[in-house]
Formats: sequence, structure tokens, C-alpha cells
Amino acid sequence: MRLLISFAALFFSVILLQLSTGGVGPLDVLSGLQLDFSRQEIGMLGSAHFLGFFIGCWWAPRLMGSVGHSRAFAAFTAAGSIGLMAHMMVVDPYAWGLMRVASGMCVAGCYTVIEAWMQAKVTNETRGRTMGVYRVVDMSGSLAAQLIVGVLAPASYVSYNMLAIGCCAALLPLTLTKVRPPETPNQPRLRPRLAFDRSPLAAAGVVVAAVSSASFRMVGPIYGQEVGLSATQIAWFLAAFVLGGALAQYPMGMLADKYDRRWVLIWLSVAAMGGCAVTVMGAGYGTMGIMLSAGLFGATTFPIYSVSAAHAHDFASSDERVELSAALMFFFAVGAIGAPYLASVLIEGFGASALFVMIAAAHGVLVIFGLARMRARPTRTDRTPYVYAPRTTFLIGRLLGRTRDRD
Repeated sequence: MRLLISFAALFFSVILLQLSTGGVGPLDVLSGLQLDFSRQEIGMLGSAHFLGFFIGCWWAPRLMGSVGHSRAFAAFTAAGSIGLMAHMMVVDPYAWGLMRVASGMCVAGCYTVIEAWMQAKVTNETRGRTMGVYRVVDMSGSLAAQLIVGVLAPASYVSYNMLAIGCCAALLPLTLTKVRPPETPNQPRLRPRLAFDRSPLAAAGVVVAAVSSASFRMVGPIYGQEVGLSATQIAWFLAAFVLGGALAQYPMGMLADKYDRRWVLIWLSVAAMGGCAVTVMGAGYGTMGIMLSAGLFGATTFPIYSVSAAHAHDFASSDERVELSAALMFFFAVGAIGAPYLASVLIEGFGASALFVMIAAAHGVLVIFGLARMRARPTRTDRTPYVYAPRTTFLIGRLLGRTRDRD
């Protein structure tokens, strides 16, 4: 209980950030559709978010070193709030793209500050419990963010203003806490090649995980509208994806620790391809069929990032874990930047189901590549524990590194 109380301000800020910045993605899609934005312009907004996310991951540690944790958190929160409030002042997709870059920077920057603060305060004895609570808080906030879209009117200044209020409110717990800010951590070197050197399959896996997650969360509402879902039902459609992924973490972790992780990745991708087909066919079985298929899709695609990360860390030494986690996050960001726009282009040309055809094709490539890698070298017998890895910042490896080294 004392541990939970000591991090209560940080965790409360995480929830508020998730509710505000996590809700803007689906709200932008529904608003863009109502304002007659093209599918490509809507996809561009999702890509812009992850471009801002990448910039924020890179810039945040440097800004913390210059102005401190609290001021850096305030700066990123202000950028996100401005981006949210300005939406209905300038109704233009390219202006919205710049605003989404600001919201992506806000997410990455604020999470970097929070994780740096946590890293400085946890001990080896409290690390596991702290990360467990952090994962639950992060996932719960993400789930609630999808549902909040069901009560926000699209293309409404009030809706975006409510999200901006939530973003501003995230300032209060952290800036009013009496806990002294920690020393600024060193920025991990960004060496993308490290991930590819340790495991080409893991690098490919996190890219495919980004293609699945980013395109579904940023463009999925277009599919939902095309199959006849209301705004509230689209919120549940997105939430079912997150919930399915959350529920799958524990059983997938057991399988990944017991069997060859390459086979787990391959069969997850095969299941994801099946999940794509079921989701498309589920449109013909009413709202309940669509929701259940979204949950199945989340269960088969969400764990791929963590399984890939665990496989990469099997081939890494303890002193490489922080930089390897940052490299994997780099590959995820690259895939997430490109996926929403590509998905929207395909939807524009071939219809809403093209979203799942694209995702299934990406998983098909991962299956083929996984089988090829199994012929290239044997797997490690002394493996690291499976850890659900939040896809938050380049600093997440500092929180997870020692956890992976425990037997």
C-alpha cells in the first residue's frame, strides 16, 4: 500500500493522459468523416501522431536535462493541450496533422518524465510490484480512452476542449507532489542496428505489431462506420481490441516461456491472419459478432510486441538491455508512422476490408520470415522471463532491464 501511495501522483497523471491523448485518435477519425476529410487525410493524422511520438521520445530526455522533470512535463502537456484545443479553430486536415504531432510529442514526453521518475524511485524489491501496477494503470487508461469516444460528439469544440481539460489536469498530480524530482537519467544511445543484430525476427515482429496496432486504432473507426456501427459501438469496438490484448498477455507469456518463442510468434501471426478473416466476416453476424471478432483480433496481435522483445533479449547481455529496448521501440515507431496512412490509402481504393487484408499480409510475411530464421540458427535455451512491455518510451528498458535478468 505504501508503494502504491508513493507513486499515486504519477499513476493518476498516466490515467489522465491516456483519457485525453488516447481519445483524440478515434475522435479525429469520426470528426474527419463528418467534415468530409478524405480517407487518406484521416490516415495521415494517425501517422502524424506517431511521428510526434518518435520526436518526443528522442527529445524528452534532453529537455529534462535542460529544465528538469516538472518543467519538461509541463511543456509537453501544454503542447498537447494546445493541439487539442486548436482543432475546431482551424478545420483543415494538414493543420490537424501538425496538432497531432503535438499530441504525439505530449504522450512520449510525459511518459518519459514519468518513467524516469519511477526508475529513480524503485528498488529491486519493489520493481516487480511497481511495474505490475503501472501496466494495469496504463492498460486501464487505454481501455477507458476508447470508451470515452462514445460520449463525445464528433467535430465539436466542446469535445476537444474536454480532452484538453483532461490533459491539463494531468499536470496537477505531478507538479503538486512534495516528492523531490530525481536526477535526470542518461539518454540511452539509439542504435537501431542492435535490435537487428540480436534478432532480425524480433525487429520484424515489432514492426508487424506496429502495423496491426497503429492501423487498427487510428483507422479502425473508418471500418466501424463502414459496417454500420454507431459512435458508441465504435468505442466498444476499439475497447474490445484493447481488452482482448490485455487478457491474452498472461497465457501468451506462459506459452512464450515454455516453448520456442519463434514458434509462438509464428502461430500468433497465423492466428492473427485468422483473426483478420473472422473480423471481416464478423460484419455479417451483427454487432456482437463484430465485437467478439475485435477482441479475438486484439488477443492475437497485441502480445506480438512483448514476445518479440523477449526473444530479442534472449540474445542480449545485461548491459545491452536498455539500448535494445530503445532500438525495438524505434522499429515500432517506424512501423506505426507508416501504417495508418498506408491503410487509409488502401481503404480509399479497395474498401474498408482492405485494412485487414493489409494487416493479414504483414503477418503472412512475418510467418515466412520466422520459418526462414528458424533454419538460420537455434534458439537460446537460457531464456529471459517473458515481460509484458508497454510501448511507451525509449526509457522503458530501464524499468524492465533488471526484471528480465531475474530467474
